[in-house]
Amino acid sequence: MIEVEGLTKYYGRLPAIQNVNFRVESGEIVGFLGPNGAGKTTTMRIITTFSPASAGDVRILGMDVRADSLQIRRKIGYLPENVPAYSWMRVKSYLEFVARIKGIPRGERDREIGRVAEAVAVDGVLTKIVGVLSKGYRQRVGLAQALIGDPPILILDEPTIGLDPRQIREIRELIKGFSKNRTVILSTHILPEVSQTCDRVIIINKGTIVAEDTPANLARTHTKAARSELLIRAPEKEIRELLSSQTGVLSIDARDQNRDGIVKVIVDSEPDKEIRPTLCKAVVEKGWDLLELKALDASLEDVFIELVTDESESESSKTEEDAREVA
Repeated sequence: MIEVEGLTKYYGRLPAIQNVNFRVESGEIVGFLGPNGAGKTTTMRIITTFSPASAGDVRILGMDVRADSLQIRRKIGYLPENVPAYSWMRVKSYLEFVARIKGIPRGERDREIGRVAEAVAVDGVLTKIVGVLSKGYRQRVGLAQALIGDPPILILDEPTIGLDPRQIREIRELIKGFSKNRTVILSTHILPEVSQTCDRVIIINKGTIVAEDTPANLARTHTKAARSELLIRAPEKEIRELLSSQTGVLSIDARDQNRDGIVKVIVDSEPDKEIRPTLCKAVVEKGWDLLELKALDASLEDVFIELVTDESESESSKTEEDAREVA
């Protein structure tokens, strides 16, 4: 569906992205993640034919973005970070304008506007002026314009930015519904949303891809420690001393819960060692009450921070090493 090979983009002498490679299959929802300035928006602009690449190839439905840009634009619905809606227009007039520039025949526009308005639940605000709508409704209008023409590919850049939790949940459900017959690339900083919405995640940092997998596999393979949570009724200081002395334990975070002497303990341990039986035995042998013991899965946020931090530290170390060589 979408094939990206060796994609590189320079702004002057500055590389925004370098040798970016990935593939998105039909019906997938793929999260495209990275810190600010990592190259996410540059990549999406090239895929949508908004900006040319300096090198590399992008094929959409078998078509090349350079040779077949007009045909590709008809196959993509694009929602940039800032919704491209004119604040002084009424919602229906704006969608009519989008339908017209997308080449929808005059006799089919009302039906098409009705279809997309119902799909994103803006059919009740079609007569309202865009500028008076809430942030959530403006995002929905942006999604509606992306859906006009029924494109098989949707590229959404920060579709939930600035929304409250209820609005985020609503937009998430809309996006998940889109995947039934569309391919979706979703860029967002709200990482829990990616875990709940996306089939696969691509992480870009400093213009290069640093990880690509399902959220679950990333959490399993890119964490440096296993994590367990315990609730113990015992003195906090003694808990720290006992558990930190166990083989395989890397760190302890113990916090008194201020209720009946219960302490919540987070234990980081070696990732290839099952530490829970050892912790359980140590607590029970002390005669303490072990109220809860469970494994904590690493979050996508943990993985993201670890990957981005590792890349930044590696770059910093290389810079310092180069500086020493010059000196």
